[in-house]
Amino acid sequence: MEYISHPLIVPDKVEKRLYQFSIAMRALDGNTLVVIPTGLGKTAIALIVAASRLYSTGGKVLMLAPTKPLVEQHLRYFQTLLNLSGETVGKCLSFTGEAAPASRTAEWEAATVILATPQVIKNDIIAGRYSLRDVSLLIVDEAHRAVGNYAYVFLAGRYLETAVEPLLLAMTASPGGNQEKVSDIIENLQIEHVETRSYDDPDVKPYVHDKEFEVIQVTLPDELKAALEELHSLIEHRLHQLREMGFPVPDRKNLSMKALQELSALIQQRISERDAKGFAAASVHAECMKLRHAVNLAESQGCLVLKGYLDKLSAEGAAPGGSKASKRIAEDIRFLRLLEMAAGWTEECHPKLLALPGLIGQLLDDHPDSRIIVFATYRDTVKMIVDILSARGIPAERFVGQATKDSEKGLSQKKQIAVLNRFREGEFRVLVATSVGEEGLDIPSTDVVIFYEPVPSEIRSIQRKGRTGRHGTGRVIVMVTRQTSDETFRFVSQSREKAMNRQMTTLNRKEKGDVQAGLLISPEEKAQVRGVQEEFFGGPHVVIDDRELVSKVAEHLSSAGAHITVERLEFGDYQIGDRILVERKTTRDFVDTLIERDLLGQVRGMAAVCVKPVLIIEGIDLYSQRDIHPNAIRGALAAIGVNFGVAIFMTGSSQDTAELLMVLARREAEEGIYERGPSQKWIYQGNAEAQEAIIAAFPDIGLKHARSLLESFGSIQGVLNAEKEDLLKVAGIGAKKAERIYELSRLPYP
Repeated sequence: MEYISHPLIVPDKVEKRLYQFSIAMRALDGNTLVVIPTGLGKTAIALIVAASRLYSTGGKVLMLAPTKPLVEQHLRYFQTLLNLSGETVGKCLSFTGEAAPASRTAEWEAATVILATPQVIKNDIIAGRYSLRDVSLLIVDEAHRAVGNYAYVFLAGRYLETAVEPLLLAMTASPGGNQEKVSDIIENLQIEHVETRSYDDPDVKPYVHDKEFEVIQVTLPDELKAALEELHSLIEHRLHQLREMGFPVPDRKNLSMKALQELSALIQQRISERDAKGFAAASVHAECMKLRHAVNLAESQGCLVLKGYLDKLSAEGAAPGGSKASKRIAEDIRFLRLLEMAAGWTEECHPKLLALPGLIGQLLDDHPDSRIIVFATYRDTVKMIVDILSARGIPAERFVGQATKDSEKGLSQKKQIAVLNRFREGEFRVLVATSVGEEGLDIPSTDVVIFYEPVPSEIRSIQRKGRTGRHGTGRVIVMVTRQTSDETFRFVSQSREKAMNRQMTTLNRKEKGDVQAGLLISPEEKAQVRGVQEEFFGGPHVVIDDRELVSKVAEHLSSAGAHITVERLEFGDYQIGDRILVERKTTRDFVDTLIERDLLGQVRGMAAVCVKPVLIIEGIDLYSQRDIHPNAIRGALAAIGVNFGVAIFMTGSSQDTAELLMVLARREAEEGIYERGPSQKWIYQGNAEAQEAIIAAFPDIGLKHARSLLESFGSIQGVLNAEKEDLLKVAGIGAKKAERIYELSRLPYP
């Protein structure tokens, strides 16, 4: 076996594969998207490009991956194989958000290779903890995520604007068969070259192991067929209601998710026109969505999972705060019959689950050292599979995401890593995973992948299949229930995979013929887009609540040059100076909070602690978000604006919101330019509020510092009589503020 020879790669460790070397050399010429099947060594390509870039250009390498387990996997790979003067452990570091921000800043300065989840880097960049100026290579793993509001999009744009010598390498096994999405990925990452390979390419074939594909078909039992009849009857009734309201509705047999989405768009249009039927139709549409989900569970998951969902719908319908849709379903005689039927299900009757233990047991008997991954869509199914395998004496563990849903606890990233390590080491042979196990995880000697149900997404299907056949012949088994959505999903996935492969082949040909053909960005176009920021923190200061970083507003503020501080705010989402607090609500959130939570109490609390409270309502169609009378919304706006003295602004988008915040911040920063009008007349609810307002009236003090001063000195007189040295001891009171308080409290009135 021939190995790669490079000064920065550990000798005799990385196999020299012609296609990997060819792709890596191409990637050093410009921003490159690499599309190769899982198992062909995307990380090895990244290692070659990183070593070459560090050797020729210096700087830092930043590699982004969407999950902490994937980051930890890349960290181990780079620490083992990258030769940085014998100090790879200290110079290859992972950033996943667990370390304190201050320590991350120090670690960034010390590290040569940083491996991180994108959200952590995005938050740190927005907060100004470090910049991407010295990063000479940005590697984006699982690049199919670089669309919409995902952090990859912001980071790629910021990197290509600010880095001195930028180069971007994006990698994915499956960008998707949708041409518009692929176009978005290429545009968002400013891709210049696309490198694709398939298992059939001549330079790849020598390294490919065969995969055996098998489909196991089962037939629904009578119990679930009877349940489906009731569910179909419930859906037919709802579709009839929608037809009577004048909506074009397909037959039940053709009721796909796409059809429901198109129907939802028509309903929203009617709502925007203030058509009362639109609001009624929206609720019926919600019922259809819930019932369609129940059909999917019955067909592909099993009777116990379906039973749990029906019980949940029944509980929602009986709860005081339950939705109208859940209440109507729960009161329907057909649903009650279905609920009574489900009450008699004490054991799983779906043939998939009955067949699975025997299938896995036979696989392990034939090959005792095998490792098997079972993929299932729903957590309830994952738990059920683990329980039944364990009961049959087959050690298995679940691998799910972090979020806790209902009573089912998620796995923290630390626990996810521990589970994978035990699986690698052979402590148990069967891993049962949801979609969290699909992306990028390198699990050696995974001999068999079992789909508990087909998935309609070509990306997810390709990623699942890629978990096997990496180090030897692999086997992929798909379980399909006859005459159900399983068969449809399998067909859709296959069709989309073929479409994606055709598109990648076409795209690769265009790229080789003409860099400006098709979707690609030429170097000249890229040069027009890119520009180095001269001053990274030249703008006005804005404090952002750390929970608000998920919005695009923070990205736009950072891109506009705002000097940002991130902290946890007790009230509001943004703080500008000592006087302004800003609460941001989308139009939907505004209405939801008004109906379901204490909107007025929330805004009243903010208004009570600052001099200039501001409410920004972002979006369009405030009055058509939910079935609520417009006067209720107008009443809330009147109370907020008149009773609480809150300034209300309407913005059309997150970009619009950020621009408004920049205007407010610049105006607040330019002291003395704007003449302050007469103070607002406040009606104080008690002496404490009046005392706070008096001290807050001192220049640059505000209510926050006023409270600190009064708590320190006990009274207004105590504050006024305090010496400058004593004032300086109060948190937040600097020399300038202390000087003004001391002077003004003793200055004769002209």
